[in-house]
Amino acid sequence: MLARNSEPSATTARPIDRRLKKILSLADFETAAKRHLPRPLFGYVSGGAEDNATLRDNRRVFEEFSFVPRVLRNVSARSQSVTLFGQGYASPFGLAPMGLSALTAFRGDLVLARAAAAAGIPMILSGTALIPMEEVVAAVPSIWFQAYVPGEIPKIAALIDRVDRANIQTLVLTVDTAVLANRENNVRVGFSTPLRPSLRLAWDGLTHPRWLLNTALRTLVTHGMPHFENSSATRGAPILSSRAIRDFGAKDHLNWKHLEFIRKQWKRTLVVKGLLSREDARLAKEGGADGIIVSNHGGRQLDGAVSPLRVLPEIVEAVGPDFPVMMDSGIRRGTDVLKALALGAKFVFVGRPFGYAAAVAGELGVRHAIRILSDEVQRDLGLLGLLSISELSAAQLRASRSFEPNLI
Repeated sequence: MLARNSEPSATTARPIDRRLKKILSLADFETAAKRHLPRPLFGYVSGGAEDNATLRDNRRVFEEFSFVPRVLRNVSARSQSVTLFGQGYASPFGLAPMGLSALTAFRGDLVLARAAAAAGIPMILSGTALIPMEEVVAAVPSIWFQAYVPGEIPKIAALIDRVDRANIQTLVLTVDTAVLANRENNVRVGFSTPLRPSLRLAWDGLTHPRWLLNTALRTLVTHGMPHFENSSATRGAPILSSRAIRDFGAKDHLNWKHLEFIRKQWKRTLVVKGLLSREDARLAKEGGADGIIVSNHGGRQLDGAVSPLRVLPEIVEAVGPDFPVMMDSGIRRGTDVLKALALGAKFVFVGRPFGYAAAVAGELGVRHAIRILSDEVQRDLGLLGLLSISELSAAQLRASRSFEPNLI
């Protein structure tokens, strides 16, 4: 007798919290978070740069590919587990770095890290996190750390030393922030860095009492005013301080020699994030990176920048199939994950939806979001007629005419 598949999950089924019963997709978390969060905070998380052209294309590009599934292939023993940098993960996706998560969810960075660890996937702690990396790594030793390196060599060296002392194993160097982006969306919704108290901001808080009581006031009472904790070797400025602007000072003179310097100092896994050019991918590999993340910062830097999925195949070709190429920006469904993997990514990262999940229902929410995406991946593998992630290839995809034909 043929074995039956015990659907649906790559994760163990658990009772669902009543707040989550109507959350069926990652998009549902965005809808719920829009109701829960004050307008400035939701706008900060959801928005991109300028006209949001890149933000929109990050989603649209996935619609330009269709699958060619196979049938009658006995997929009852399928698995979505993968190995990356010698470490096994339960699913081929992880949590992208998200700054200021502790403003949208109580102890947000810890919530995200714990949920990821429970699901057997990685989480990247943001350099603009409001909880010290040492505290997060003490709770979840497996976290990766994303650095926005300072502009001067002594400060870079001091930050790398701090990350090393924290015993973090994977350092993610973000390189697409040479200058600050033009995020007009933030201005329109009343968000700024540093945060500026105003009647409008106070009203937004009062009209969202669950966030005000369970996140804002609870944070102030138990942990005091949040600071930028991880942007340098020492504690950064409070989020209300004008010094916060200087903490994000000029980085427009950083160059490939700085990567060489970091590579010499950092002896563990080094990932370079924010690449869209095949030439830059080659330079990162030649500069000693152990892997790269193809990314346009979720549409939050240069508006009009190409979406990662559009250049992913040529970047994989440029660095070779054995070099770990990862990707983020725009992934919202299990089918998106599989399309990126079919085009050559070894792994993908997802940001905003998990941040929304943390805001709506804390760690339970993030676990539920991870479970939704892993269930989709598991189901979609079966519908494609595949047993494992390693079986994915561009042969299972067909591109629409609007997609550049030379990229696959």
